[in-house]
This record gives sequence, C-alpha cells and structure tokens, in this order.
Amino acid sequence: MANDAAFLTGMLADRSAWRTNRCPIDKALQVVGTRSAMLILREAYYGTTRFDDFADRVGITEAVAAARLRELAGTGLLARRPYKEPGQRTRFEYRLTDKGCDLMPVVFGLFDWGAKHVLPGGRASIELSHADCGAPVRVEVRCADGHDVPLEHLVISQARRAPSTTASLRKRRSS
Repeated sequence: MANDAAFLTGMLADRSAWRTNRCPIDKALQVVGTRSAMLILREAYYGTTRFDDFADRVGITEAVAAARLRELAGTGLLARRPYKEPGQRTRFEYRLTDKGCDLMPVVFGLFDWGAKHVLPGGRASIELSHADCGAPVRVEVRCADGHDVPLEHLVISQARRAPSTTASLRKRRSS
C-alpha cells in the first residue's frame, strides 16, 4: 500500500502550529458543497440551461433549484441571461462562465471516482472522450512538467507571496 498522506514542509510540518481557516478546499465547498449544486453544474456541463430542466434532471424541487441557481449565479459560476419565447413572459437561462468551466475537472473527478468506487461493476453507463481523437478522458494530478503525482509524492508548502505594494514602493524609493 502506498503512503497515505502528502508531505508537509516548512512551518506546515508542525500541524499544531497552524490552522486551516484560509483553506481553499473549505472556501470552495462553501460555494459548491451541496449535492444539488454539484448536480446542477453537471447538468450545465451536459448543456442544460433552463430552470425547469435543471429541477427535473437533478430531481430537486423548484425551491431548491431556485436557491442553488441563485447561489451559483451569485458566485459567478453561472451567468443568468434573459430569454423570451413567443407569447410567454421573460424567463432566464443559466450558462457556464469561465469560472464555472474551471470546476469541470472537479466534477468529472467525482464522475471518475463514483464510477470506480460506487457504481456496481466499477463502470459508468456513459463515457467521457476527447472530441478530436476519441481517446477516453481522465482527470489526473500532474505537475507543471507533466509528471503523474501520486499522493505520496505530493509536497505541500506555504505559498510564496508577492511582496506587498507598500514594500515594493519602499524598495523602489530606497533604490
């Protein structure tokens, strides 16, 4: 069995010396941490845009659909756009934004995990493939140089911060 944890370095190595109050995972889950939010995003990736279709396809009440769509639009993951069919009142459709598209690896990572570990036989009834070449699509953790990064090779360290504007101005003035 592989090592079951990443390697924490520097001040992070002493886990009692720091808190996770600025954790990006926690902050992301505050935005998309409900089942209905994730399934609405799934449906948006599949091309769903209209309120009734989201509620029906996700299997949620109109009240829950309204709340989740409002939250997802409010956080900039979906854009709310008016449309009007002849003889009908103006309604709104919901389209993915760039910010919403950036969550695609997370949602399809859950797809991969669910197919492998939850579905009977470890296989989904649909497949993800690349439109250009037909190869299966997988979500992977890789470094910027293209190497696979298993958990035991993942190093977590404190982020390097850009100097503050004030510090940059002081430095320029002293030069």
